[in-house]
Amino acid sequence: MTAPTTQTRSHVGIERLTDPVIVSLSSQVVYGHVGNCAAVPALQALGFEVLALPTVLLAHHPGHRLPRGRMFPVEEVAALLEGIDEVGALATACAVLTGYLGLPGTAAVAADAVGRLRRHKPEALYLCDPVIGDNGRVYVRDGVEQAIREQLLPLADVLTPNHFELERLSGQPVSTLEQAVSAARTLITAGPKVVVVTSVQHGQAGTDQVETLAVTADAVWVAATPRLARVPNGGGDLLAALLLGRLAAGYSLPDALGHAVSAVFVVLSASEGEPELRLVAGRHQLLAPPSLPVHLLALP
Repeated sequence: MTAPTTQTRSHVGIERLTDPVIVSLSSQVVYGHVGNCAAVPALQALGFEVLALPTVLLAHHPGHRLPRGRMFPVEEVAALLEGIDEVGALATACAVLTGYLGLPGTAAVAADAVGRLRRHKPEALYLCDPVIGDNGRVYVRDGVEQAIREQLLPLADVLTPNHFELERLSGQPVSTLEQAVSAARTLITAGPKVVVVTSVQHGQAGTDQVETLAVTADAVWVAATPRLARVPNGGGDLLAALLLGRLAAGYSLPDALGHAVSAVFVVLSASEGEPELRLVAGRHQLLAPPSLPVHLLALP
């Protein structure tokens, strides 16, 4: 199944688009593949045009060393959003993806992007990747976590926290599969229809595997891949983009999950021990990665 094509006409600027469009609001780097620099090529490989709104512009991600670059002021990000709406580009989109915000105030711009698009297309999807931290460490500025919780979580159709972010946003400890599902469903009561938890850690999981859970109000699916020893940053950004791309193309949740997890594993496998994701080298398998079993769990 491939992404559907659309033809959209606007009264200003945008005459015809032959590919579906997704808005992506996240970080941007000159070197490497994190944030928009992971999401944009992934979505393009699936056949989407991408309207990429940068929240920061850095030489590289901070995992290498303190990066040169700058945080975009909220007013600049808002002006970029206003600009693409003025020429009719925003109205052509079918979905919004948000990731690293940079400043707490940028959450309001992200919420505005979702609101504007849904006025054009009420059925438009919104996937919020709540970038807060990982491995027990918060690495965003004060106020960002609260802004995500209060302004973006209620608007999201899909939320993609990692294990650490699931605990932070739900306020619940997670050490078992049942606790992970309970925490995810706590978040569902706040707005999202689906919570996809990456790198779930629980007592029932094999130490040689990495599990990704997709939780709804009445079902739980799991996709597992072998654990890799040393992988670069950006896997979460890539997964969020691929998952949204497949959902926007009409895939069922378990099919979208299996595709996204398999494609990310292909890229991570090629990137093991490398300083950055080898996303270009793995681009041909993003569209049709190896089949990956997705299991429906027998949980209440």
